[in-house]
Amino acid sequence: MMQFYKDKILSPGQLKRLSEHKYSCSSSSILDEYLQPWWNWLVSKVPIWLAPNLITILGLIINIGTTLILVWYSPDAKIEPPRWACFLCGLGLFIYQSLDSIDGKQARRTGTSTPLGELFDHGCDSVSTVFVALSACIAVQLGHYPTWMFFQCFCAMTLFYCAHWQSYVSGSLKFGKIDVTEAQFVIITIHMISAFFGPQIWTTELPLIGTEVKVLSLWGAVGISVLLARSSISVILAGGVGKNGSTVAGTSVLSPVIPFSLVVVPAFIIYRKSVQHVYEYHPALYIMSFGMVAAKVTNRLVVAHMTKNEMEYLDTALIGPCMLFLNQYFNFFIDEYYVLWLCFIWVTFDFLRYCAQVCLEICDHMKINLFRIPYAGDNTNEKNGNSSRILRPRPAKKHH
Repeated sequence: MMQFYKDKILSPGQLKRLSEHKYSCSSSSILDEYLQPWWNWLVSKVPIWLAPNLITILGLIINIGTTLILVWYSPDAKIEPPRWACFLCGLGLFIYQSLDSIDGKQARRTGTSTPLGELFDHGCDSVSTVFVALSACIAVQLGHYPTWMFFQCFCAMTLFYCAHWQSYVSGSLKFGKIDVTEAQFVIITIHMISAFFGPQIWTTELPLIGTEVKVLSLWGAVGISVLLARSSISVILAGGVGKNGSTVAGTSVLSPVIPFSLVVVPAFIIYRKSVQHVYEYHPALYIMSFGMVAAKVTNRLVVAHMTKNEMEYLDTALIGPCMLFLNQYFNFFIDEYYVLWLCFIWVTFDFLRYCAQVCLEICDHMKINLFRIPYAGDNTNEKNGNSSRILRPRPAKKHH
């Protein structure tokens, strides 16, 4: 099969451990219970031949597409986007949320649950996190408060990373009563308010306190973020399931902080030191660029967890931010806007290349197809011992 890398990403030992991986998750989400009837009805209408991963990727494409419409009309997150674009984005997120919730049900329904399905689901969610957070910022025109926008978007990426960090430590994903599903529906509500009342509603000053509506909602988001972060950190600091309280790979429970810091810290430094104000003028492109780096680092953490392997600190995706850093170091030899575009193109290509290679290697090892369900008479899975592969229950949700 065609290879994108000269060398394999996953070693034979990693592939073996991945095929033996057992999914573990616990959730007490408030909304999940009420949405189960909708998800059960929806999956019953899905053709039996439709592969679960196709359902996942279809939802992601819709979510990205509707967000890019908002970006097109408001690339600086200051211009009021059209009401119909906000409505479309909210609808796109609802479709994504629904499809993302039934892919595991479709996998169990067709008997095609695999570790690859879990990894693919998490990979799509890591990208979705970036676009969902960005779309919410554009809907409320948060570009007028660039530091707040930076905080909101990177806070979403950090919470998603922390969810998998605590999974890497404890061996199990844990979600509370207010989590990813609730966050998604809050953002859907934001889009619908912008659609029906106009985006200008967020700039309305509240009586007595004299602050804009969106600022008040930001403080609410900060409070929820602190609670979610505290929950993940408490699990991490409590010690892991490995030897002497280490991670599932036997490494320090604090080791995953380094790879993600190499994304967030440079993003903030480059933003603050840019005399051309590349972030303030082009926040959407900036967030998407660093968001793709964060998505790749998060995916590497998921792979490290599922293969019980140590996570490397450096990554080829960091070449993108290095372009911006070096350009600043040499006194902006090239216009930062063009360098930012080069960064975005590189990190997107690098992320897609990595994901494609990992998926190909797992498919080759497990003798399965990524986007196709075997024919009824095909007993390849049973021959390869994959009949006992993991299930993907509904609580497999991540922080956005």
